[in-house]
Amino acid sequence: MLEMKGVKKTFGDFHALSGVDLDVKPGEVFGFIGPNGAGKSTTIRVLLGLMKADAGSAEIFGQDVWRDAVEIHRRIAYVPGDVNLWPNLTGGEVIDLFGRLRGGFSKEKRDELIERFQFDPTKKCRTYSKGNRQKVALIAAFASNADLYILDEPTSGLDPLMEQTFQACVAEARAAGKSVLLSSHILSEVEKLCDRVAIIRAGEVIEQGTLSEMRHLTRTQVTVETATPLTGLAEFSGVYDLTESGAQTSFQVDTEKLSSVMAHLAEFDIMQLNSAPPALEDLFMQHYDTKEGGKTHE
Repeated sequence: MLEMKGVKKTFGDFHALSGVDLDVKPGEVFGFIGPNGAGKSTTIRVLLGLMKADAGSAEIFGQDVWRDAVEIHRRIAYVPGDVNLWPNLTGGEVIDLFGRLRGGFSKEKRDELIERFQFDPTKKCRTYSKGNRQKVALIAAFASNADLYILDEPTSGLDPLMEQTFQACVAEARAAGKSVLLSSHILSEVEKLCDRVAIIRAGEVIEQGTLSEMRHLTRTQVTVETATPLTGLAEFSGVYDLTESGAQTSFQVDTEKLSSVMAHLAEFDIMQLNSAPPALEDLFMQHYDTKEGGKTHE
């Protein structure tokens, strides 16, 4: 559905993208995460044909994103993180305008989305908050019959209830066989929605795969209470941040060492055990530890 290979982009001596590789499969929600300045927006501008890459290849539907941009745009829907609208048009007029530019869309779907997003389409766009401007773009995008949705911080400004509505729309698009490229700062949202994730840092994709594939790189948080005093855990390789509070012991453990550590715990008669699987945020912070430094750029 979408493929980038070795894409590079420089601005003078400034390397914005340094050989980015991405691929999004049909019917897949693909998360694209990184802090401000990591290169997410530059990558998306290249994919949209708004910016020409200096090297590498980028294709959507097997077509070149720069050369075939007009044809590609007939089949994609894009939502930016900051939507600018015509101030003297109403929200409904803008949604209809976007629909006509695409060749039309279902009025029933449009009306359904307006109701789900609790949006008033009769007001002038100049009166809308940031969240309501986002709703205009989201309604127009999901009302279209796009094959690929490119969403760049799409829930910026939305309240938690509307975020849930957005997540339901993404799930419905996936169920219909559509593909979604989702760039987001909300890691819980990415973790809930995405089949695969790529982490970009300083213009390079440094990790890519399913969450289950990536979780071997991080640690599981364990809290255990045993009938007899727990000893010997500090000598295990892969065990970190070991703390004790009465009969309760807390620690982190490398996922690949979990089996041997659990076998050791069982020798002390486990009374209570809680373990938290590694979260996407753990992976993210692992790659963006401030001690690692590194200049970021957009």
